[in-house]
Amino acid sequence: MQFPADVIYTKEHEWLRVDGDTVTVGVTDFAQDALGDVVYVDLPGVGDAVAAGDTIAEIESVKAVSDVFSPVTGEIVAVNEDLDGSEESVNEAPYGAGWLFRIKLSDASELEGMMDVAAYQAFVAEQD
Repeated sequence: MQFPADVIYTKEHEWLRVDGDTVTVGVTDFAQDALGDVVYVDLPGVGDAVAAGDTIAEIESVKAVSDVFSPVTGEIVAVNEDLDGSEESVNEAPYGAGWLFRIKLSDASELEGMMDVAAYQAFVAEQD
């Protein structure tokens, strides 16, 4: 199981890579493993306004359909269009080619409640 230290994590098993006022969001290695083989990803639209906690995307796997929640408030500025036809990237490279979308932050203070790698590893250990 991969736990990169260059991202922050949510309790919904999403990761965020912060670059100034923009965050790239994806699902963690733990989440993709629990999902199983991803077969479809329904992403938000560029320009969509989102609020922290909103359901904004869906990931369909051979096991289930799972909601993806916005970890922060802001505007969708990019989506990973490469996932259309290459959904397996979510499984194969969850922290790389399998990223989902980018959000321009409205309020950077929302990042303060996220977990660092050590806290997320401890959180995952409690899930087993």
